[in-house]
Amino acid sequence: MELLLVRHAQPLRVDEGGVDGVADPGLSAAGRAQAERLAAWLAVDAPDAVLTSPLRRARETAAPLADQLGLPVEVVDGLAEYDAAAGEYIPIEELRAAKDERWYATIEGRWADVGGVDPHEFQARVVPAVEALIARHPGRRVAVFTHGGVLNVYLAHVLGLDAALWYHPEYTSVTRVQAARTGQRSVVTLNETAHLYARREAPEDAS
Repeated sequence: MELLLVRHAQPLRVDEGGVDGVADPGLSAAGRAQAERLAAWLAVDAPDAVLTSPLRRARETAAPLADQLGLPVEVVDGLAEYDAAAGEYIPIEELRAAKDERWYATIEGRWADVGGVDPHEFQARVVPAVEALIARHPGRRVAVFTHGGVLNVYLAHVLGLDAALWYHPEYTSVTRVQAARTGQRSVVTLNETAHLYARREAPEDAS
């Protein structure tokens, strides 16, 4: 089967104290445009199923594709991000550009400092969740909408890497993984973003 692993589109920023309780932002205007472009692109591949993290930014990214294909959206709790319970959401690229201490805590694996969970505990949750959905969709193409941390730890598992965070998934980037019944997992593409710059059309029926 083929996994289309998608990072969510650009969300709104939520500063500390900006909301009561957990920060769960939806998409910005730019993020909604990214999600629409992604939907038009992936509709040509016609996924058989659409699954998403329970967090709003992932669900809103999945919605245009599901609507276009007329598919239901299945929410999978195990696809939530490591900081899902945090009271703020600052896009990681903003933290990196500002050389914010929270950026260093994130890349150094000190996720508890940014409202997250231990990287090893997180990977131990994510990998079985992804493998379970693979088992439930043999021979199918499945679009999975999730988060940068989820992508990092699952792909690190597939590639045999020790680092929890080892690459930067772009907003609405697509990573394709082939999952064989034998248990073999192959990363076919990583961090595709062509849909943000180009358009594609389904080939005409030769018949």
